[in-house]
Amino acid sequence: MSETHAAPKDQSATRSLLRLWPYVRPIRTRLFSAAFVAVVASCLGLVIPLVLKWIVDGPVAEHDPGGVWLGALYLLLLGLAEAALFGFRRWLVARPLARVEAEMRADLYRHVQRLPVSFHDRWASGQLLSRGTTDLMLLRMFLAFPLTFLLVNSVTILAGFAILLSQQWSLGLVLLVPVIPLVILCSLFETRYSLVARQAQDQVGDLTTVVEESVLGIRIIKGFGQHRSQALAFRELSGRLRGTELAKARLLAGLWGLITAIPELAIGAALVLGTVQVADGDLSAGTLVAFLSTALALRWPVESIGFLLAMSQESATATVRFFEAMDAEEEGAGFSGLLGSAPDPGSLGSVSASSAGRVPGALPPGPRSSNAGGAELVPGSAELVAHAAELLVGGGGMSRCRDEVASVGEGLTEFGGGGIRFEGVVFRYPDAADGSAPVLAGIDLHIRPGETMALVGGTGSGKTTLTALVPRLHEVGAGRITLDGEDIARMSRERLRGLVAVAFEEPTLFSATVGENVLMGGGGPQDLERALDIAQADFVRRLPQGVDTQVGEQGLSLSGGQRQRLALARAVVGRPRFLILDDPLSALDVHTEALVEAALRRVLQDTTALVVAHRPSTVMLADRVALLSGGRITAVGTHQELLRDSAEYAWLMSGAGEHHDDEGKDGR
Repeated sequence: MSETHAAPKDQSATRSLLRLWPYVRPIRTRLFSAAFVAVVASCLGLVIPLVLKWIVDGPVAEHDPGGVWLGALYLLLLGLAEAALFGFRRWLVARPLARVEAEMRADLYRHVQRLPVSFHDRWASGQLLSRGTTDLMLLRMFLAFPLTFLLVNSVTILAGFAILLSQQWSLGLVLLVPVIPLVILCSLFETRYSLVARQAQDQVGDLTTVVEESVLGIRIIKGFGQHRSQALAFRELSGRLRGTELAKARLLAGLWGLITAIPELAIGAALVLGTVQVADGDLSAGTLVAFLSTALALRWPVESIGFLLAMSQESATATVRFFEAMDAEEEGAGFSGLLGSAPDPGSLGSVSASSAGRVPGALPPGPRSSNAGGAELVPGSAELVAHAAELLVGGGGMSRCRDEVASVGEGLTEFGGGGIRFEGVVFRYPDAADGSAPVLAGIDLHIRPGETMALVGGTGSGKTTLTALVPRLHEVGAGRITLDGEDIARMSRERLRGLVAVAFEEPTLFSATVGENVLMGGGGPQDLERALDIAQADFVRRLPQGVDTQVGEQGLSLSGGQRQRLALARAVVGRPRFLILDDPLSALDVHTEALVEAALRRVLQDTTALVVAHRPSTVMLADRVALLSGGRITAVGTHQELLRDSAEYAWLMSGAGEHHDDEGKDGR
């Protein structure tokens, strides 16, 4: 069973709906006021039969036309008051409930933005869309109508039966007989309807996914003439949804029919018995009229039980679906986010010099063995950090402590501790089969400060996966990645992604202007022209409104090369400290590629970069090259060195590796 079609947990509708309380609490006064107004309005309707009794037993029996007209005036005033109160109830809840829906939708959107990429890999976009639209609309309707009227109708029924029993207890008991079968019917209905309602809502999500994919992929559908197959797929899903909705309708029709028929039989029996009592002189005609009018006034509260229960069940399943997404765990805040603010220097008095070297994130004492392309860290660096902490605790002064720490930093940079370092990195996708080999199995790689490293490997070898680990789009399973000696797992994501800029192989643009798309990478308007020049995006100046031109949904109004150049401009606009480029030139023609490469060389001089490369022209941008094969870095060196010493690298660069697949689909 897929993630988005998980079986609903065994919990009552009431328990599910209670999870809405944090959203409802701010408007509880309005909701309670609206419920009170509705109860008063409904109870006014029960006064009308009492007025009828007075009219029949009084003015009508006494042939008093004036009394009849007075009674009619009372009835008119009661009707107008009831209508005014129901209108006032609606006014009370309309604006607050619209705000609740907007807040829930905003919370869902914010939460989805913070969920890890692995969540979006598992969930279809249509399922999220249906939760943020159809489900929230159902919840607003529930809060506006069923929630209030389940209470109102319950109070009305209790008050009505109290009036019936006070008028003629024997006839009232006749109308109480259907209560037990109605309770049993409602219980059975609730169980069956909740399952069908959940199935229908999931199918709406599936149908939304198909529609979204068809719209976004319309060029592919038309290009391959697949409109018929897509129409058939849509028709099949639509047919399933139609069948489920019909099943819901059958259940509701059956319940509504029984809820209507059983009370009607009881009212018919009470009418016969009451007529006999009037004929025998045991009951006045006015009392019988009032009794029957009260019973008929209770028809809607009783008959609406099925309708209200159906809406409540759909709302309960919508609540479950909403919180399925909201309960998904967000990306961690990072170690620095967990630690909070820095401790006060006075609180360091209990920290010994020996323990300072064991603070999370501090470098371990002693030398570390070098790895592929790397160098040893500064021997005794932890002792230097501990010594600086000891100076601070012992009163050595902040300036002297700062000098000690600065010396450590200089040493780290000199001996290779800066830049980007992968240390024993292991990664396996969450949805990988049990026992399957990891995509990355012990990656050791060091990219020195200011260096550009090209990453080369066969299709599916895990190059894109490796680059996605740096901005923490995925979390490493073992090992660590450091930026200038700092473990990225201990950084807040906000800070990390302010240091690292990325350009993915598949450039994604948003329905916004060219300038807005590029400036998502940071920087300001003054950096925009520079970034466009680097990416050789001169075509922007020929667009109707220049950088203010709307690019359309996903930028499909632009060519693949144009989208890729804008994505590259977005990556460099903020002058990032670390730059990750995933085959950034794959969609460019030869002449544009040469111009972009020339501009990129200037940018790469001021940053530390990891560039996924498939062609020799891209590799030539790099100072060194790393070969990824079998989930490991198997060779590091210059382009010429690897051509000479690595047969696999030479084979890949010759073009024969274009269709090579080391790891299959699991390599991603």
